[in-house]
This record gives sequence, structure tokens and C-alpha cells, in this order.
Amino acid sequence: MDFWGTVLVLIRRWYVVVPAFLLAVGGAFVAYSTIPTTYTTSAVLVLTTPTSGGVKPGDPKAPISRVNPLLNFDHGLSVAASMLINAMSTPDMVAEMGVEVDGDPAYAVTNGTNNLESLATGPLVFVEGESTRPEAATAIALKVIDRIEQELDLRQRQVQAPAETYITIREAVPPSKPMPQRGGKSRAAAAALGLGTIGALCAAFVADNLAGPLRAYRARRAERGRPRDAEPMPEELATVEQGS
Repeated sequence: MDFWGTVLVLIRRWYVVVPAFLLAVGGAFVAYSTIPTTYTTSAVLVLTTPTSGGVKPGDPKAPISRVNPLLNFDHGLSVAASMLINAMSTPDMVAEMGVEVDGDPAYAVTNGTNNLESLATGPLVFVEGESTRPEAATAIALKVIDRIEQELDLRQRQVQAPAETYITIREAVPPSKPMPQRGGKSRAAAAALGLGTIGALCAAFVADNLAGPLRAYRARRAERGRPRDAEPMPEELATVEQGS
């Protein structure tokens, strides 16, 4: 059926299309109003080496070159960042942080992308907290940052690194103000409206296809229910009546 044929069907069956479309609009409104708004906050952590470098001098009396940590990034910091990202993303760690799967609040620790195959891209760790309450989003982000610092210290003690060479971690960007995210609400409303509109179109075509058979059925019912005296008189009976 072409475009104008579809338009004619919609016009002809407006009494089906209009209520169905109003139901679709109502469903979209319910979906938008019932899904809660989520708030997200994000922070960026940076790993740095100590100013004296990553090696403990053998002679305590020998002079030590002091280096600006922000000018001393190497592959080791990227590996350490990758370890922390992996450690904070395991199901056991998520449960230990008191976060349920698909629960509220939630958090994510990444390298700034969703590509899990390129975790070791730099000494940066990105933390994001999410919740339906702004204060809860900030609280989970701060809790995750504190745990990352503990995990970094734990792993350096496990490999018996000299305390003078410990990698330090700082907040390059502190947790931001929680911002509302309404994308999920809008997508749910759009999906409800789209499905409702498709349903209205289908209902219009079904009603149009059933209209013909329904009219024929009603005509047969009316024909069977017509009184006998209303039936047309046969020609032979009409001739007899005229002769008498």
C-alpha cells in the first residue's frame, strides 16, 4: 500500500487511530514520569612517581636527583593504573563495595574509554559514581577513590617495594557536582511512544480489513431476520390475487 493509501485508511478509521494514539502518548508520559532521574559525578586520578625516582639509591650519602613527577611518566605507571582498574571492576570488589548488580548506587572505574583491550593507556584512572540521589553518587565516588588508594598501597607492599619508591595517587580532577542524566527517561518514553504509534497503525489496518466482512455479516443477519410479510410476493400469487 502506498503512502496516500495509508493516509486514507487512517482518515477512514480515525475512531480507532485517535484512541490508540492517545494511549501511546499516555504510555510515554507514564514511562517518563516513573523512571527516576539518575545523577552522575566523575573524578580523575593521576599516578605519579616520587620526586627521587623509582629506584632506591644504594649509597644513602650519594646525592639523589629530584624529578618533577609530572615530567616522569613511564610505562610502569600505565601498568599500575591498569591493575587498579581491573581490581576495582571485579564482581567480588563490586560486592565488597556494597554495590549490587544493576543496583543503586553504582560506580565505574575506567581509563576514560570502554575499550577493555587498551587499559594501559596512561597513568590516569577515571572514576564515576551514579545514583538516583546526588549525595549518594558523590558518596560512592569518594568511597571508590579511597579504596583505590588502599589497593595501590597494598599491591606495592605485596611486591616489597621500598617505601621511598612508592607510586602516589592524587585527584587530578576532584569529584564533580552530580549532574542529572535524563537520557534513560527520554529513551523509555520514545520507545513507548514508538510502539504505541505502531500499534495504532496496526489497529487501523485491522479495523479496515474487518470492516468489509463485518458489513456482509450484518447484511446476512438482517436478511434472515426480515418478516415474511415483508418478503416480495411471487408472480403467480400476485396474478391470482388480481383475478379474484
